[in-house]
Amino acid sequence: MKMKAPEQQTRATPRPADGNLQTPSPSIKRRHFLKSAAFIGASALILPRLKLFGAEAPSNKSNIALIATGHRARDHFEGAAHENVVALCDINEKTLASVGEKFPKAKRYADWRKCLEQKDIDAIICCTLDHTHAFVTNWAMNRGKHVYCEKPLVNSVEEARVIRATWLKNKDKLATQVGTQRHQSTNFNRVRELILDGAIGKLEEVSAWGDRKVPRAGYLPSEGDPPSYIDYDLWLGPSPFHPYNSEYFKGGCLKWNMHWDWGSGQVGDMGSHTMDLAWNAIDASLPTSAGGKGDPFNPEVTPVKLETHFDIPSNDWRSAIKVSWYQGGAMPESPNRAMNLKSIDHGVLFEGSSGCLVADFQSRLLLPRGNESDLTYYKPRTKATLLPPMKGNFQQEWINACKGSLKTSCDFGYASDMIEMMLLGLVAYRVGRKIKYDGATGRVTDCAEANELLRHTYRPGWTLNG
Repeated sequence: MKMKAPEQQTRATPRPADGNLQTPSPSIKRRHFLKSAAFIGASALILPRLKLFGAEAPSNKSNIALIATGHRARDHFEGAAHENVVALCDINEKTLASVGEKFPKAKRYADWRKCLEQKDIDAIICCTLDHTHAFVTNWAMNRGKHVYCEKPLVNSVEEARVIRATWLKNKDKLATQVGTQRHQSTNFNRVRELILDGAIGKLEEVSAWGDRKVPRAGYLPSEGDPPSYIDYDLWLGPSPFHPYNSEYFKGGCLKWNMHWDWGSGQVGDMGSHTMDLAWNAIDASLPTSAGGKGDPFNPEVTPVKLETHFDIPSNDWRSAIKVSWYQGGAMPESPNRAMNLKSIDHGVLFEGSSGCLVADFQSRLLLPRGNESDLTYYKPRTKATLLPPMKGNFQQEWINACKGSLKTSCDFGYASDMIEMMLLGLVAYRVGRKIKYDGATGRVTDCAEANELLRHTYRPGWTLNG
């Protein structure tokens, strides 16, 4: 599929299937006003300072702490180096010493809890293991720090709700961003515009999928004591104890995030990226139900093959829809026999009353269907009305937000809703039935067993809301 490549996300006024612009609802008007006001406010705060003192003036820089400095964290070094990196934290002494050479003025820590007590930190970048993301980010927000957290934001439904609650108390003071950096692709905006403007008619169903397969048999056997330069107790953090094995440390997240106590498998990994392409276009709230099926349940590792399905309520521009996630060989049915969805490793299918849209992170394909789908109902936007591209890259958007606007593309409100839905699908898979969910209370209303799976049990001494 070779498709046109485009521009970045900003919420926009939806159009009905006849292509004519509606009068925006009060909520949509408010979203437009807030976005415009945020942009103007950020310009007023930042641009004069840049002109007077220069882009690298000390007064323009944030004091940043890098929480975990290996693997994924390395992609943040260049952007962070333009600010003041005042603290480094890692459970691996060798990694910490190596990164310390790049940031020699930064104080060094093994324990992120001690790092967060450093008074001059303005913002943190969290690249720890998935099962500690919610802990680090929640503690940081409680201490008034801006937060960039790698995906997935959390590892349980309960954690999503705790993070959202803390974010809501601080959203007028703190800039937050979840590291779904594929969101900076301009294709996200083009997909959103096509759905909002009725290119496929009335939106009815959305399916996202990923084909990655990373089978794991279970937790690995003990290799004895860890090396002296690794603080394995801090690596385990709040999770139940599992013996040390060096394989967990050879490479990135795929060495450990398939295990229930440390991650959510492909749901939190590529699922965070791919569902983001759908979530950005549909303005969804929490689901009212979830169902799931896949590989036989393994109490130690997440499934490879899985499909989960959700009922999403209507909003001010569309009716209620069905949203689904597929992984590890499970796939939605193709809307047309000429279209092989399996040729797309990670993608989204939007289905509507008059057609469908298939997209990956960089491209899209619009397919009208049915005798009535002549596309006369759809009027493409002019260049002047396209959603504007992101200013800078994904990390830079957050850095800029820390200095004024606080506005980012994937803040903790947007991201916590999405990951709460995805993790609820894993709960439904584990109980083996469709469940009803009350998003207001965060409770499953028809299955006591499912409610027990909304949270993790932490080791003594670890608290999420510290």
